[in-house]
Amino acid sequence: MRNRQLHGTLRAFAEEAAWTLAAETAGGAELPFDVIEEPGRGGPSLYCYRPDTAGFIAERKRALCELENWLPAVHAIGSCGGLEGYLRSRGHTHVPVEGRDLAEAVLRAFLGALFEDLSEFVLGDERFTRAYGELEEQLVGGAQGVEVIVPLLGLEIESAEVALGDGLFLVRPTNLERVPEAATWDGDLETVLALVRGDDEAIAGNAAVRVRRLVTALRLYDPARVAMGPAAWIRTAEGPWQVAPTGSGGLAIGTLSLAADQEDELRGFCNLVWRRMPRGGPLAWALQRFDMGSERAAGQRVTDHLLALRALLEPEGPQSGLLADRVATLCASAEEHDAVAERIAHACSLEQVLIAGHGAVAADVEIVASHLAGHLRAILRDVLCGHLDSDVRRLADELLEGTEA
Repeated sequence: MRNRQLHGTLRAFAEEAAWTLAAETAGGAELPFDVIEEPGRGGPSLYCYRPDTAGFIAERKRALCELENWLPAVHAIGSCGGLEGYLRSRGHTHVPVEGRDLAEAVLRAFLGALFEDLSEFVLGDERFTRAYGELEEQLVGGAQGVEVIVPLLGLEIESAEVALGDGLFLVRPTNLERVPEAATWDGDLETVLALVRGDDEAIAGNAAVRVRRLVTALRLYDPARVAMGPAAWIRTAEGPWQVAPTGSGGLAIGTLSLAADQEDELRGFCNLVWRRMPRGGPLAWALQRFDMGSERAAGQRVTDHLLALRALLEPEGPQSGLLADRVATLCASAEEHDAVAERIAHACSLEQVLIAGHGAVAADVEIVASHLAGHLRAILRDVLCGHLDSDVRRLADELLEGTEA
């Protein structure tokens, strides 16, 4: 026991609540039961009845609020931290905003834990000690143990776990306990999970951003288009997993297979790219378009990646016709310059066909989209790794002037 005042206040409230709830059942109030189906051992399913004490308590919210020790208990809980984590550890998907509503929700959840699976509201010392210990660990100890997992599609890893730094990992689903089946498989293929782990509830808030940055780095690292799954799962203090949307859902193209001897290289690459990622300007915008196109069909990918290349290399606008030569100068050898320039010019023409709604051969669109993605990826990767100056337009023009001289 680390907080004697909290302990004493909650003990007094729990005793008063137990008397009140027991009086309700003695007066004829029926305790509802849930029917739980459990698979039988080699036979038919078995059914058992479990008291719905949480529902019974929720229906008597007004009576509990009128108890003498209700407000002291709410105030004692409200003065602590980790309230959101406790609710999530108890399986609550709806967490009120900070304030009295949050403290009251925690107090009701504590009562639910105190009388869980009991058909009578009898307060035992052992049960109170266990329920209070779980609550205090969250509110006083602060050991929330927040974990967020996001399935990554199109990625294979040889090791069971790859640490990328600062609480971010790549893991196989079998390396974690009780992972939801929906997070472990993409069709017939086992996923790799991006795992964000920490001791603060804020971890859950920025996990999606960190995983998106990871996906961007993986796409720059290898031509395979790794994709982020449409859902993430969050748990606190090893409680139940709670699902949340990621806002993504792109399809993976190809597979990035990460061998054990590549892990140090990937770790160094990711950390270098993350340190140099811009927060604004043409490069940041081009990176966003690179990711956007990577998650869309070939026709949209052509437009997205052309827009990204123009943001970096053709500020004068497409009417200038300078993009093809500039891309070829940065991405091709002297012998291949004309061929690459022709590809970019063809991509620009194909874009106009697609915009106009005219038909285009699907295979041709896919090939053009693949070439554009390769050139854009090469430029973005080299800029973020420091191999190219961030003003790639100026660099391309200087190289062009050198070849013409």
